[in-house]
Amino acid sequence: MTRRIVRSLTKLVAAVSFAFLVVFFLDRNFRLLPNAVHEYMPQHNHGLVVTDIAITKCSKVNIFSSCKLDAEIWHRIDKNLYLGNTWVSSAYVHVQRKKEEELTTDDKVVIDVKVGSIDPSIGAKVEADAKWESRAAGLWILRSDKPHASDSKDAVTAVDVLFGDDAYEVRPGWEMRGTALRLDGDRHLTPAHITFRRGSNDKFPHQPPPRIKPNGKFKIMQLADIHLSTGVGHCRDAIPNEYEGGPCEADPRTLDFVSRLLEDENPDLVVLSGDQVNGGTAPDVQTAIFKYAHLLIKQKVPYVSIFGNHDDEGAMSRAAQMKIIEKLPYSLSSAGPNDIAGVGNYYVEVLAQGKSTHSALTLYFLDTHSYSPDERHFPGYDWVKPSQIDWFKQTAQGLKRKHKEYTHIHMDLAFIHIPLPEYAIPENRFVGSWREGVTAPVYNTHFRDALVEAGVVLVSCGHDHANEYCMLSTDEEKGKPELWMCYAGGSGFGGYGDYPGFTREVRFFDIDMNTARIITYKRLEYGETDKRVDQQILVDGGNVMPAPEPPADQQRPPEVV
Repeated sequence: MTRRIVRSLTKLVAAVSFAFLVVFFLDRNFRLLPNAVHEYMPQHNHGLVVTDIAITKCSKVNIFSSCKLDAEIWHRIDKNLYLGNTWVSSAYVHVQRKKEEELTTDDKVVIDVKVGSIDPSIGAKVEADAKWESRAAGLWILRSDKPHASDSKDAVTAVDVLFGDDAYEVRPGWEMRGTALRLDGDRHLTPAHITFRRGSNDKFPHQPPPRIKPNGKFKIMQLADIHLSTGVGHCRDAIPNEYEGGPCEADPRTLDFVSRLLEDENPDLVVLSGDQVNGGTAPDVQTAIFKYAHLLIKQKVPYVSIFGNHDDEGAMSRAAQMKIIEKLPYSLSSAGPNDIAGVGNYYVEVLAQGKSTHSALTLYFLDTHSYSPDERHFPGYDWVKPSQIDWFKQTAQGLKRKHKEYTHIHMDLAFIHIPLPEYAIPENRFVGSWREGVTAPVYNTHFRDALVEAGVVLVSCGHDHANEYCMLSTDEEKGKPELWMCYAGGSGFGGYGDYPGFTREVRFFDIDMNTARIITYKRLEYGETDKRVDQQILVDGGNVMPAPEPPADQQRPPEVV
């Protein structure tokens, strides 16, 4: 009896499977099923498919020209292909998009995109029901009228524009092919490149959680103030003011420096501590973000980011930028809670070695905002807000019980962009160079005290490029070491650097969880490039270490010179 039931069930499953496959292939080729059913088939694209692409050009001196198309049919990608760098001319990419169930027999689906002066069909095999069609600016699109074209893995579902011949596409499922669009105008204008996505938008990026290595070590690379542009950018205060026998170009030189250190140091996590984007020279912020992301994704290094005062000086808000960054491969960045001030208040747990689920390190990241909201009474820069401090205190307190499950000494670190007011106390001992005034907020919300109360052993910032010291903050009454406050030093050639003795640099934190020890040092872009500069022990046995005796020739802070 049991055998008969099993045999019957087996036959039933086989019959249903065969019927499903028949329906699948028939629907794929002849679209037999009604839309209400077809949309549940596995090959269905649940978003929009692109049916056409157009480029419009317009001029202020030609009243008959227009960069607008029927908004009910066309969606305009709101990026001027000239980036606003011409007085009279503008150009835009437009796409027609439809839901798959809305397609008619007259619609064709875009299945490929290229840019060039030669018809891609010349010397290439193209299916009979697909044809390359020419559009303005050297754009070619391959459209198919097959009934199942919208289900194809080749169906184009989104189009975008990136700028500069140094641009990279890093989003999962997206690609950039061919040369730049062939636009009329000054040859010095930043080239515009078409980029497009195939298939659905449900591809999840690879974002591995950081973990202590089997030997108990973990290394953090802090990139501060890389100041990337749209295009190659312009070097500021470069030493030397040339690069590899040619003129100094900011972004290539900065990214070459970063790439070299990624290979030399092999960090386990990269912290981008603000001013990744040089707002004034980055009209397309997305392009600048993708440039640093490309390097880190290529090296398969997890990374986190917070914002500085220059990141959102262009056309894209912090929230919009973070929405992009959160979805990139290897990015662990987060917008954080919506009910507190700023964008990018969050923490990342670094897991213990092996397969442990316990946290060994907690890294806190807070938004230090931008410019003062009350320039009259508190000129300069903004400050960490009470809502952020409350969030930090509650979060740190809530994690303590869980952290006690770790069998070694758990440690907490924090990263910000704008320094705290306590960075400017000249009586405190410091290791490194203090070359410029500390541009901390005038209004002090005492976030430093909250860090100490929570047991954070070090905080590191960026912002003041030529300052690259670590300062010890102590208990004023007992003289007990409480918190190391570090500067990373500026690493990007798109930002200022006109201070004697300053060289672009990157700070590292070498952490050994076997002894709960944190060592820090810096690496230079020019000069003694192989040397670990100002190497020192910040934490040992989980305890904040005293500062060493300052050298007799230590440069005094500008405030007391």
